[in-house]
Amino acid sequence: MTQPGDPPSALEQRGTELGITFRRGRTWTSNSHLAFEAQEFAAEHEQPGDDPLAFHRVMFKAYFDDLEDIGSIDNLVRIGGRAGLPETELREALESGRYRQQVDDGIRWSREIGVSAVPTFVIDEKYGIVGAQDQLVFEDLLQRAGHRRKDA
Repeated sequence: MTQPGDPPSALEQRGTELGITFRRGRTWTSNSHLAFEAQEFAAEHEQPGDDPLAFHRVMFKAYFDDLEDIGSIDNLVRIGGRAGLPETELREALESGRYRQQVDDGIRWSREIGVSAVPTFVIDEKYGIVGAQDQLVFEDLLQRAGHRRKDA
């Protein structure tokens, strides 16, 4: 684990280049299962015109930049509120486990197809990219999978 004062890791350097902060100093690792459940809630409550990544961005910042514990329902409800989600409904969904089976099924599927690291990007349910990669890696795989650029 890197410590304050250590030189930046490759991940930290890549993050800095992309405007992403990976703050040092965390003394725990959160269990992310509830955060995955909150993401399912966010996706289900997305409205036309909403930014589909709003919750993800706020969650990412909370965990990696603000060093918040995303394994806590109280924290997740507050984070969800910052992303514009209805806090009372989110709390109820997390406390009741409304999305637990859906998340468990997704985790099981990921293991079955061989996902062994985070992040892993699965394209067309048969191609995978493991780890934080340059845009060219994604473009190459998408092209090999038969997808064309929409901005070309």
